[in-house]
Amino acid sequence: GKGKARNRRYTMRRGPLIVYNEDNGVVRACRNIPGVETANVMRLNLLRLAPGGHFGRFVIWTEGAFKKLGEIYGSLKSGAPLKKNYTLPRAAMENADVARIINSNEVQSVLRPK
Repeated sequence: GKGKARNRRYTMRRGPLIVYNEDNGVVRACRNIPGVETANVMRLNLLRLAPGGHFGRFVIWTEGAFKKLGEIYGSLKSGAPLKKNYTLPRAAMENADVARIINSNEVQSVLRPK
């Protein structure tokens, strides 16, 4: 195709993503390894976490970055201290076993018989 003429002859597969809080030489250590990318936890990008919309990229979190996630996004009980008016999204259903709910005695006793 025309990709060869447009400098896209070879495509490199995505490797692991290393997420860090403080750069203590992490970026310099990983920038020469092909496929490995680094990202600061304060500047996470969805296209880097799931390139092409495909979930399941291997992400390596440093300990500081994992702790910083709690400060950035908060928890379900408390709001996010570093984001204004942000709360984590809640699940629409606590119990996702719909078949068990429909076949329960409480629901079946209210339904009209066939």
